[in-house]
Amino acid sequence: MALETKQTWRLRLRPLHRGWNIELFLGGGVFGAMVLAAVFAPLLAPYDPTAQDLANALSGPSAAHPLGTDNLGRDTWSRLLFGARSDLGIAVLAVLFPFALGTIVGALCGYFRGWFDTLVMRIADVVSAFPFFVLVITLVFVFGNGPMSIFLAISLVSWVSYARIVRAETLLIRSRDFIQSCETGGLGTARIVIRHVLPNTATQAIVFAMSDVVGNIGVIVTLSYFGLGIVPPTPDWGQMISDGQQFLASGNYSLVLIPGAAVILASLSLTFLGDGIANALRAKR
Repeated sequence: MALETKQTWRLRLRPLHRGWNIELFLGGGVFGAMVLAAVFAPLLAPYDPTAQDLANALSGPSAAHPLGTDNLGRDTWSRLLFGARSDLGIAVLAVLFPFALGTIVGALCGYFRGWFDTLVMRIADVVSAFPFFVLVITLVFVFGNGPMSIFLAISLVSWVSYARIVRAETLLIRSRDFIQSCETGGLGTARIVIRHVLPNTATQAIVFAMSDVVGNIGVIVTLSYFGLGIVPPTPDWGQMISDGQQFLASGNYSLVLIPGAAVILASLSLTFLGDGIANALRAKR
């Protein structure tokens, strides 16, 4: 009897478990919470992230400062929240423009082919010939420091990946029967591309966008760590790691570990979110 009951529960739970998209819920929940914390940073932060209090410099966690203070007495929790606002905001925005541009260009290249496809792909080859980090750093040098410079630098380089992905998908879709039926039925080119090609080719680009946000966070944090990114006193995770590194010898590990943990948590949540979206789209197909 006990064995039968156990087997019955397994049969009931197995379909429910298979229906769960754990990666999507876990990644989306954690990253969504981080985004909400960044959006509502002015309400959640107890202090001005740039306000200095030298009398309380390098103090440990307390009721007044839950995560302690840095070498200038600035509240670490407040700086962490506003740093998320800077880093996550730029990282997400720097994906939206390349995603839109690369998806449209890639679809047009794959559908029309010919001289337009050749021209765009040769430009993509030139951009891809240089390492991503090197090209972004070079462009930031040219444009100067600041959020807008980072956004422009990443956008001018990242569109290539989306264009290649969508172009490859479009070349496969282009020969399908339903596309040929649309052309035979007299549908306009714009309508075919917008209503039939893009919805069937943007799936891989959406999944890639999640990993692209992770890469953007790494670029932004790295640039700020070396003093090439967001200009002080605007809070930034890379800047917090750089400032706290000099106090590791005195035992103030939290100044580096806390922003470093935020970078890792954001990256892991986006990785899970990307896997969850891929699983959901795969199941839908």
